[in-house]
Amino acid sequence: MDYALSIFVILLSSILVNNFIMSRFLGICPFLGVSKRVETAVGMGLAVTFVMALASVITYLAHYFILVPLKLEYMQTLAFILIIAALVQFVEMVIQKSSPSLYQALGVYLPLITTNCAVLGVAIINIEEGYDLFQTLINGVGGALGFTLAIVLFAGIRERLDLSDIPKPLQGFPIAMITAGLMSVAFLGFQGLIR
Repeated sequence: MDYALSIFVILLSSILVNNFIMSRFLGICPFLGVSKRVETAVGMGLAVTFVMALASVITYLAHYFILVPLKLEYMQTLAFILIIAALVQFVEMVIQKSSPSLYQALGVYLPLITTNCAVLGVAIINIEEGYDLFQTLINGVGGALGFTLAIVLFAGIRERLDLSDIPKPLQGFPIAMITAGLMSVAFLGFQGLIR
């Protein structure tokens, strides 16, 4: 397969076909917690995009230039978690300085990017798939864009649901879970797009 085509396939696959939230079911905590308003969902999506793209590249470099030469591949998960935690602290400081209102709106969910399994998942998937550095970056950015797409769409639907006449037992979290399930089924429709 042509390299440019493989890059396009990786990008399209990570956004739609193998969406971390809707297909792989990773990153559910911030998906459900920060998706009540579109503004906070966009902010969380941008923060995750920055962290996921940077974490993909740094974990790739750490794996191939530190862990493999020292024969410490078994420390991969721990090393990746430490790298992601450091990046999240950096992002948290930048958001706190540049946009205090977004920092307040994200609240506890911003530090939760550290434990967001989608960020760790993309780092591990990049290594398992044997991607080179550019493919790793593309998969990280694509995975983050897919995360952002899912969380922003879900936030938009939740805002509309707040204005809808919903039976009392389904109001709030129950209708959100039903909506998330229906969105997941819709994303499964992309499975045949790439083989």
